[in-house]
Amino acid sequence: MRLNAAQNRNGRPKQAEFTGCRPTGRAGLGLRMSRLVERKGGDGGRETAPSAGESVCDGIGHLDQMRLCVGSEYPSPGSPSPSSDGIGLLSLPWEMVTRIASHLPAQCIINVLPQVCRVLGEVGEDSSAWQQRSQRLVGAGASFPAGPRDELDWPSACLEMEQLIGLWRGQRGEVEGGEERDEGGERGGAEGGEEEEEEEEERRRGDVCEEALPSLERFSLPAGHIADVHSVLLFGGQGALCATGSRDRNVNLWDLRAQSEESGGSEGSGGSEGGRLLGTLGAHSGWVWCLAERANLLASGAFDSTVRLWDLGAGAGARARGVITGRAPVICLSWQPDGLLAGSHDKKISIYDHRIPQPLVKSVQVHSSAVLSLVADDRYIISGGKDNTVALYDRRAAKLVNRLTLGSFLLSMSYSGQEVWAGDNQGRIHSFSLHGGALRTLGQFDVGHTHLVTGIHCSPGSLYTCSSDRTIRVHLPSAPPRTLCTLRNPTPVNGLSVEAGVLAVASGNMAVEVWRPPQ
Repeated sequence: MRLNAAQNRNGRPKQAEFTGCRPTGRAGLGLRMSRLVERKGGDGGRETAPSAGESVCDGIGHLDQMRLCVGSEYPSPGSPSPSSDGIGLLSLPWEMVTRIASHLPAQCIINVLPQVCRVLGEVGEDSSAWQQRSQRLVGAGASFPAGPRDELDWPSACLEMEQLIGLWRGQRGEVEGGEERDEGGERGGAEGGEEEEEEEEERRRGDVCEEALPSLERFSLPAGHIADVHSVLLFGGQGALCATGSRDRNVNLWDLRAQSEESGGSEGSGGSEGGRLLGTLGAHSGWVWCLAERANLLASGAFDSTVRLWDLGAGAGARARGVITGRAPVICLSWQPDGLLAGSHDKKISIYDHRIPQPLVKSVQVHSSAVLSLVADDRYIISGGKDNTVALYDRRAAKLVNRLTLGSFLLSMSYSGQEVWAGDNQGRIHSFSLHGGALRTLGQFDVGHTHLVTGIHCSPGSLYTCSSDRTIRVHLPSAPPRTLCTLRNPTPVNGLSVEAGVLAVASGNMAVEVWRPPQ
């Protein structure tokens, strides 16, 4: 079976090119080596429809241009040996082929190489290569992941980290100092020119090929609240919808896909407006403190000791689905398939089923003070209390598994895979592992926040934090975290939400700021 190269206007084979996925350093040398190998021309290449991965790996329009001089024959997958005529990229030692591929963007390895040929598709199956890539991304002074490694999806984590770097490292004008953390402590406040020289030196070394992605779009939601916005929640699958809760006792529902009528579709660097107000859900008699959503049901918890439910699938706006009345202010929520979990000021975690007349299913107490943060899955509840403890509760066994004592209390918490990240009242972030049925401390880190860490979001390849010190920081989730950039806000930041790369933050000046990848 032969692979024919695409031809130019003179009928000669066209050289394979990498546009938008251009390796540097040693990777560029490896690619130039492959280009020097003579290729077999055919009767013209057949155009292939772009794959889903190519839309991100910008510039690769045809898979025929990605044949990478593989030679005239496919080697068998069991023995990736040179092609029969001794030419082509695959005639090189397999170690050299994998070394060259290690400098390509993760997007290309995951989505493009498997469609070039069977053997090149096997490059992405080497977990040790992905682990080496992740280490290059976080740097020599950090380890990744911070928690257990056995169940991590390495390709997805590397892809997410590379995309995060490509988007957030380029936020000039909104980046304050480009702070990073290494073994020696903080590295920040450097002159812009010196920082650019360091980044250029990293690119020249060719350690990792990072895609040059377009800048993030930034806009503010139009005025919709008359008091500080305390909670924000993105949902809808691609960060299309947003709910905000405020001290004005209202919940607002927004469509982020639409331009506001006031802005007229203008764009700018922080001064433009976007999004459209779908409706105001004004039913609470106290500050709205937390939000949760699942399967088109929105829950809002407030200082009036109630949780109110809204049906988002009832056409325009939202329809009230009922109210759950508790005995103390509701501080945090987590919606699971089998019920809604609420942490409250009376030291309890309550489990509700909104489908039955008496929604309270169970109430447990694992703290000696107010429950300030919680995350959960189908088996465990992890909660942080004002008593400086974090507790693991087994829902199936109906018992407290273990409780860790800290030197501070946790205000925000996020859960991904086997890792839990949390922010405390002293500006530090903590990482824990949930492995083998027990909660263990991995470490605590100073990432530059100087006051309350009011919001946190983690995923296999990203970590976002915000603080009442008026900053939002974006990190790689290593130990210690590698900080990519710091965004400054004019007022304290009360919370954040992230979905599909979209970031929304709630602040003390009645505003909600949104950053999202270009659409």
